[in-house]
Amino acid sequence: MNSQNDENLKELFERFLSAEQAESGVEDIQKGEQILCEHPAPEPDSMLIANIKAEIAMRLPAKRTNVFTKIAYRAAYAAAAIMIIAAVSLSLFDKKPGPIQYGSIIPTAVWDGDDIATDDVDLAIYTIEIEQIEDELRTLQSGEGTDNSGGSLSELEMELIAINNDFWKE
Repeated sequence: MNSQNDENLKELFERFLSAEQAESGVEDIQKGEQILCEHPAPEPDSMLIANIKAEIAMRLPAKRTNVFTKIAYRAAYAAAAIMIIAAVSLSLFDKKPGPIQYGSIIPTAVWDGDDIATDDVDLAIYTIEIEQIEDELRTLQSGEGTDNSGGSLSELEMELIAINNDFWKE
């Protein structure tokens, strides 16, 4: 190691260790480099290197074809997905608006007439029954009904209950 590298190494060690420990660490690294220089590693046999290169050459093209086929399949999948999305979006956005339709509880025949109560049969029946009950209530309140007033009151209540039950069933 040259002196500049030794100084840089010593500065690095001094950031983490004391000055004495840094000097000791630099000396240990210098001794390790000296040992490696005195005892070089044996070089591999040229036949072994040739076999390794041949094996790499055999495996490398097979790996490339797999990569290319994977890329081709992914591109085909992406193209198919884009085509499906385009077809769906065209079918969704290409529709021209039709006439506006409204939902209603009351039939359109009722709206066509001027009098809703007479156009709808059920509504007309309920209106008549309500008018009859109103008339009976007026007679009961005025005291004109002298015959069995208690019975007509209970009869009136029964009719009102029947109307309410019929109304909520339909």
